[in-house]
Amino acid sequence: MLVYMTQAPDLLGVVPERGTQNGPGRITLALLLLGQFMAILDVNIVNVALPTLRADLNASGAGLQLVVAGYIISYAVLLITGARLGDIAGHRRMYHLGLATFTVTSLACGLAPSTWTLVGFRFLQGAGAALMTPQVMSMIQRNFSGAARARALGVYSAVIAGGVVVGQVAGGLLVSADLFGAGWRTVFLVNVPIGVALLLAGPRLLPRDENLRGGDLDLRGLAMLSPAVLLLVVPLILGHELGWPLWGWASLVASALFLIAFVAVERRVAAGGGRPLISGRVLRAPRLPVACAVLLAGPCTWAAFLFTTTLHLQGDLEMSPLKSGLAFVPCVTAFGLVGLSWQRLPARWHRRVVPIGFAVAAVGYLCVGPLADGGPGYLVLTTIIGFGLGVMPIVMTTALQHVPAQDAADASGLLLTLMQIGQVVGVATVGTLFLTLAEDGGSTRHAEYGTGWALAVAALIATVWGLVLARGGTPRAPATRA
Repeated sequence: MLVYMTQAPDLLGVVPERGTQNGPGRITLALLLLGQFMAILDVNIVNVALPTLRADLNASGAGLQLVVAGYIISYAVLLITGARLGDIAGHRRMYHLGLATFTVTSLACGLAPSTWTLVGFRFLQGAGAALMTPQVMSMIQRNFSGAARARALGVYSAVIAGGVVVGQVAGGLLVSADLFGAGWRTVFLVNVPIGVALLLAGPRLLPRDENLRGGDLDLRGLAMLSPAVLLLVVPLILGHELGWPLWGWASLVASALFLIAFVAVERRVAAGGGRPLISGRVLRAPRLPVACAVLLAGPCTWAAFLFTTTLHLQGDLEMSPLKSGLAFVPCVTAFGLVGLSWQRLPARWHRRVVPIGFAVAAVGYLCVGPLADGGPGYLVLTTIIGFGLGVMPIVMTTALQHVPAQDAADASGLLLTLMQIGQVVGVATVGTLFLTLAEDGGSTRHAEYGTGWALAVAALIATVWGLVLARGGTPRAPATRA
């Protein structure tokens, strides 16, 4: 994966916007994306280790849930804050601070003596990831331009998609190898040498921060947005396992109220001459609002598809965690190929490909149930779905196309948060449907039929928004005021 990230940008002609030669472009991108890759990897790698972790620490079901969810919760809640801190204190500085936090807490997770100690460190690890990852997109936006930026975002999307599958495969390999008798602890400790290497290389190789906007953090907006995201994400992650208790539904209602309050507070901040947490100028960027809708729906179907298919492969098809992870390699390869090669098409086709891709994915989802018995046809089907969903880098490029470089942090935080929320919503809704159907029918094959239809509906929603995006999205508007 490191070789891929180092070489692919150079092969595709990715060079920085500012006048450097060929080498630094690919090195910069490789360093940034390796940090991003570790953060995505850690969302998934722990899942395979849960059975051995439970036996070693005598963990309860709630403890295991929070080992997985704690990271995702703090990551999702703090992404926009991390992006703004990068704009205030420096993207390179915040990338290193987040990376250092992530590396230290990975070591702490690997050495944790008890379940609840591990849960606490997982929350802190997610906070480190939330500081680090928004800087990746911000630095791409600031240091690459035009076609080079689009290619860099294609590699970025391929790394995100690959991190999901590599997490499952790497988790299976590490737990099976039981290196030094460490068992489940190796899934956290593997981050430490990589993090140290990046911390040593980053100060010399990453671009220095220039033209930072500074300013305040907008604590009033933060006080409204953080609980809004927290109250949305927690019940979605824990709802199914806890039987959708009343407090979960109350939490979702409270989230909506905090979101309404956040909008009102941000308007007051802007009217008073301050800098809101999400700039109105960013929201008025041409096509960005429509692209945001697509980036909610697209990752929603992708995450739900990976989650439910993994359960089916390890359920009725009786694959091991390692084999089920390897089964996704063709799918993710297809995703990456589209993300890296779409610019070869004529420019007039770029946005038109988006609804076509999601429509292909929708048709593929309808075939999930009929082909659920496995075999080559099922693998070909998942590969076709990967091809369809590979249009997401085009959406990201379109979303950022008209965002000024000085607003890169605001746009990065917003897009990453929406993508994370989309993934959580997909797993919570479609994942719950799959588990319910599997329990009722006593078979994951049975569940694949209803799940395929649900995924197809979600993909069709993305297709509709993709059609709006292809036709021009939101009208061009002046971007002179925040």
